[in-house]
Amino acid sequence: MATSKITVTSYIDNLDDDRKAAVKKLRQVIKKNLPKGFKEVMNYNMPSYVVPHSEYPDGYHCAPELPLPFLSMASQKNFIALYHMGIYADPKLLAWFQKQWPKHVKTKLDMGKSCIRFKKIDAIPYDLIGELVAKMSMEAWVKAYDKNFKS
Repeated sequence: MATSKITVTSYIDNLDDDRKAAVKKLRQVIKKNLPKGFKEVMNYNMPSYVVPHSEYPDGYHCAPELPLPFLSMASQKNFIALYHMGIYADPKLLAWFQKQWPKHVKTKLDMGKSCIRFKKIDAIPYDLIGELVAKMSMEAWVKAYDKNFKS
């Protein structure tokens, strides 16, 4: 099920204390740096930042009834995950992030196509995440999405 009846606040409040503090801080950093237009929602049972249907009526190609996802975070079993669709769609943004990572964190970058995994909660590079979040406007994300994913 894609949507959730819980709120972002209740999601965070139900986490273990160590995870709660980290996810709460991650949320603050995201909200502070997120370009205008994105909306905070619960999507796929995760706090997410999306392009609302009012701005992109087609929605997500996998599930058009859902808004276009951009960024999500989740407390997984062994790590906190940040899912940033922009680094999956924009090779230049990914290259920038990979180059910046060792300047902020001593551990090796652990990531998938859009997923950045933080196994050491006390080593989350909040400043770097803030920079990453700020680098792609809603308009730039929609353009990249249309170019890369939309049929």
